[in-house]
Amino acid sequence: MQTICKRLHRGDDLLESIRHLAAEHQIAAGVILSAVGCISKGRVRDASGVTIRDIPDHCEIVSLNGTVSAQRCHLHIALSKEDLSTIGGHLTKGCIINTTCELVIGILDGWRIGVEQDDETGYDELIFEEV
Repeated sequence: MQTICKRLHRGDDLLESIRHLAAEHQIAAGVILSAVGCISKGRVRDASGVTIRDIPDHCEIVSLNGTVSAQRCHLHIALSKEDLSTIGGHLTKGCIINTTCELVIGILDGWRIGVEQDDETGYDELIFEEV
């Protein structure tokens, strides 16, 4: 497995930075191995798949996981607030790095992530293909 290690800086959008890295490195299939840092404000979509919630607080990134490709990223994030309560959901644009984020992406050799309409869920779902 190859890896990409990148330090993100204050003001970077977390999701946009990951998408940029996926395109720049032409990642066909990857996963988030580690993401340690903090944000100055956040945005996540809840489990309904519709509602996006703004998080105006400084938070620590306590977990970021999911799939990464140049075609599409599917990422979930958990954030710890100053009172140590935790909030999380589907990562959307608008999670802005406060001081830093140390990001590690693993590239899955021999795999490609595609997108296919799923009649059962009604969504464009990720598919994994061996290449």
